Amino acid sequence: MQRRAFLVVSLATLAMPARAAAPSIEVYKAATCSCCALWVSHLRTNGFDTHVIDVPRPAEMRRRAGLPDAVGSCHTAFAGGYAIEGHVPAREIKRLLAERPDAIGLAVPDMPVGSPGMERRGRFEPYDVLLVGRDGKRTVFASYGK
Repeated sequence: MQRRAFLVVSLATLAMPARAAAPSIEVYKAATCSCCALWVSHLRTNGFDTHVIDVPRPAEMRRRAGLPDAVGSCHTAFAGGYAIEGHVPAREIKRLLAERPDAIGLAVPDMPVGSPGMERRGRFEPYDVLLVGRDGKRTVFASYGK
């Protein structure tokens, strides 16, 4: 009887759909930045396994990644070999990881009101998510509110 139970459990396990591992992301931010913490919360809510590292000068991480200062924001993250600068929506990070373009990563320059982590009741600034190529060229990856 034990053999039959083992076979039933084994077959049931094989029939279960495999769960994809949560995408992992490392976030470098200033310890005192509350909007960065809200963006990390947005990532967690959207299924990311986050690892947060507080650093005294987050802009140094952006420069190490090769992202131009012109696309700078308040935090830099790394996921799947890509740099993520600023308040990039989780949906676009997932798309980046699925499509795997030849690029440094994504950026939402500055800190537009209404982007994840920058929500303000009744206020919204249209913004673009930029794909930053290895040559430094920037193209619009997604637009919000335009």
